[in-house]
Amino acid sequence: MNKEQIRAYIKLRTALNMQPKSIFDELCTALRDQAPSYNTVVRWSKLCREGREEVEDEPRPGRPVTETTSDNIEKVLHLIDNGPYFTIDEIQVKTGLSHGTTQRIVSDHLKLKKITARWIPNQLTDSQRA
Repeated sequence: MNKEQIRAYIKLRTALNMQPKSIFDELCTALRDQAPSYNTVVRWSKLCREGREEVEDEPRPGRPVTETTSDNIEKVLHLIDNGPYFTIDEIQVKTGLSHGTTQRIVSDHLKLKKITARWIPNQLTDSQRA
């Protein structure tokens, strides 16, 4: 059974005036390891008695908007092109991005690493090696 089915069962049994303990015991007998906790049964029983109709999860905000956008990648690339000796902290201050985001942009998106205090591509082409 999925969450919605379990909640619908709790809602139905609550509508029949069953106590949460009885509902929990039935779920434990039927589902064994997959049964929700007693506190969950009590909470959902209470919500149903208070008039909650939906058994689906309420919408929640998704993952927060990330700072790793194409504009921010361009800003970091522009800074590094103009000053290859900048540190992550200096780039962070100039762009206003977090340290982790700046590090992620430089290493994962731009594929750069610091060698002798200068940012260079991870994979050098033959012309860059000369």
